[in-house]
Amino acid sequence: MIREAEKIAVALGRMFPGLCEVVLHDLRDPQHAVRAIENNLSGRQVGDSATELGLARIADPHYPSVLQNYPNRFPDGRPAKSTSIGIKNAAGEYIAALCLNLDVSVLSPVTLALSNLVATDTGHREQPLETLRNRNARELRRTVEARSAERGGTPRSLNREAKKALVRQLHQEGYFDSRDAAQTIADLLGVSRATVYNYTK
Repeated sequence: MIREAEKIAVALGRMFPGLCEVVLHDLRDPQHAVRAIENNLSGRQVGDSATELGLARIADPHYPSVLQNYPNRFPDGRPAKSTSIGIKNAAGEYIAALCLNLDVSVLSPVTLALSNLVATDTGHREQPLETLRNRNARELRRTVEARSAERGGTPRSLNREAKKALVRQLHQEGYFDSRDAAQTIADLLGVSRATVYNYTK
């Protein structure tokens, strides 16, 4: 079944080159869930971990099988419109998910005739359902460095308030769900692990 789904992922990706990222997740191995990725727009790689939606489906077989046209965002900030389709085995367990992430940043300026194509469901506007990134130490390091540069310095050169704001942002975006994330952030900022947790409050 996974091999058949992989054929679909490849075909869909090649139908929309450079515009729609198509990712097949093997939910039997959440730590290395990305089985195939076409039109790589998010920077993930085969073997990267599952997203929040994948983990939710693993935990709950009654989680919605299809989530369609919800707003999302690529790691570089580009807006995306996403659809996620869960795939179950004969026992009713989620074993895979096929996800499409449409880069709407190149479509939004186009004429009004495309407005329906880039529209997202209103029910998911306030909080994105997932982040299109692999939350490992490499990605976390890049994110901390990028967010520090936005604040005009390196991670260690930021003042206390800037470090606190950065940690709170990372916490809100779910980076603390990763194992050893707090220690990684502490090492990058040059503070203790306890200080990092205090900054989240």
